[in-house]
Amino acid sequence: MKITLAVVGRLKESYFAEAEAEYTKRLRPYCTLSIVEHKDDAAMLAAIPATAHLYVFDERGATMSSKDFAEKLLGTEAQHGGGAPIVFAIGGADGHTDAIRSRAKKLISYGQMTIAHRLVRLLTLEQLYRAFRILRGEPYHRD
Repeated sequence: MKITLAVVGRLKESYFAEAEAEYTKRLRPYCTLSIVEHKDDAAMLAAIPATAHLYVFDERGATMSSKDFAEKLLGTEAQHGGGAPIVFAIGGADGHTDAIRSRAKKLISYGQMTIAHRLVRLLTLEQLYRAFRILRGEPYHRD
């Protein structure tokens, strides 16, 4: 499965980069992961393949459990469309534009709290790792 984490901005802090590298390493057995940094939403939108399943992290999005994330986004729903790539989009400090939101298959939120976009990158990588472990019945996730 090919997954892209499309993000606005760069990680400047070494501790965030180290955590990102750790989860990238953990995800290698489960998927082909790319993390692509963009200058802004316009550049991000231009780079997303038309066939991609686009999931956008946005404050207007729905919350979901880790099991729902696994089953609905990486399980059977995401496998429709002949192996189309999956893209998770994370905006910058100002969030996403209407153009990105309208292109999304689903808007997702981690809740009503404001979370720095750099942390959302790490949270998303951890949830992807957790999701693959859930789908394969491997220990890691606890209800």
